[in-house]
Amino acid sequence: MFCIFAGPDLAISCQHMSAHVSPHLAQRQVVLVFLAFAFAFFLSSLLRAIMATLSPSLTREFGLSAQDLGLLAGAYFLGFALTQWPLGRWLDRYGPKRVILSFLTVAVAACLASSLANSFHALLWARVLCGVGVSACLMAPLTAYRRWFDTNTQLRTNSWMLMTGATGMLAATLPVQWLMPIWGWRPLFVLLGGLVLTAMAMVALVVPTWQHHTQHTQQTGQRPGDDGSYRVIWRSPYFWRVVPIGFFCHGGMVAVQTLWAGQWMTQVAGWSDTETASGLFVINLGMLISFWLWGLITPHLATSGIRIETLISGCLPLSLVTLACMAWWGPAIGSGAAAALTLFCVSSSVVSLVQPAVGLAFPAHLAGRALSAYNLVILTGIFCVQWGIGLAVDAGQTLGWTSIASYQAALAGLTVCALLSWQYFVLSPNHQVGEPKAMSPGP
Repeated sequence: MFCIFAGPDLAISCQHMSAHVSPHLAQRQVVLVFLAFAFAFFLSSLLRAIMATLSPSLTREFGLSAQDLGLLAGAYFLGFALTQWPLGRWLDRYGPKRVILSFLTVAVAACLASSLANSFHALLWARVLCGVGVSACLMAPLTAYRRWFDTNTQLRTNSWMLMTGATGMLAATLPVQWLMPIWGWRPLFVLLGGLVLTAMAMVALVVPTWQHHTQHTQQTGQRPGDDGSYRVIWRSPYFWRVVPIGFFCHGGMVAVQTLWAGQWMTQVAGWSDTETASGLFVINLGMLISFWLWGLITPHLATSGIRIETLISGCLPLSLVTLACMAWWGPAIGSGAAAALTLFCVSSSVVSLVQPAVGLAFPAHLAGRALSAYNLVILTGIFCVQWGIGLAVDAGQTLGWTSIASYQAALAGLTVCALLSWQYFVLSPNHQVGEPKAMSPGP
């Protein structure tokens, strides 16, 4: 069904592969596997978004500038991005269970390091380590779903994984703000480390081990004719078509959601810390609902023959107009800042549908590399946009602009980049899959 949704060429490919697909998991095991992976991804999203809520406290304690704050938030994504290149190979070779458990061990250490950090640089390195530790929390399940779930189940679980992530971001807003006066931010990281250990236990108990199907694969982790490289992915016209929107639109959405939305509400709209936490709660609730709805409606869209290109062409302009209005009016939006930011993030969420399409554009034994390659694009975009906005804000103030004008200029720059990436996607040739080599039978 997803094959229809992604396009006719991909549909032909999936039909060709269907005779070779390994048996899917039973329904009860599907639920257990999803819940185990979802809890780990919930925690990784909470760790990702917590900086937006903690930023006022950290700014006061460490005397951070906008550039420092952007670098601190982006450091998580830098650590995340650094692992994506080897991660795809490891997922295809060793399987999701073994890989995610190894990485989550690093996440526990990162949480403890964050709680003990006594300087900006110590916290910066802890954030990089945190990004490394949770970097498999989405790619591992998506790789597993590609092999163990049928395509219709993948449609829902891929969107609902993102819904779970939005729930984690939701938990990083008002609940964290309520706990701050009681515990402070350091004990929160100790608690998160304990929860990551719980997630590891769940994954160890319910997630199956990777099953290889040939002696060659057992010995090398690769299929015959597969050299373990990313060559097929890099040669895919479809992959390069979605790179710009992954970088600027998807990356920009997450960069705003996880950091600059909070700063916009405090620095431009003039909201208090509590009001900002409430605004972030509204934004993340909106994202939770949007991903839940995507999970519900995408099978019906697939049945109707509505393609990703149509959805992106129709939905992304709303996000671009919203972003442009915020950049133009700035503080004039006032009490509507949270509503405007929610509209931007929700209308941008359509780009999340590209990620599972990339995974399905290649056979299952390449899924880990295809998903990790595209995820690297998104993560690099998040890091560059988060830090870039901070650099732009500081540069504007150096030129004598007000803080508000600097934020407006930075957001205007993001709007231009996102607009150009959307135009590139719309005007590019309609390649649905990579070269014929990418279409070899799956397992």
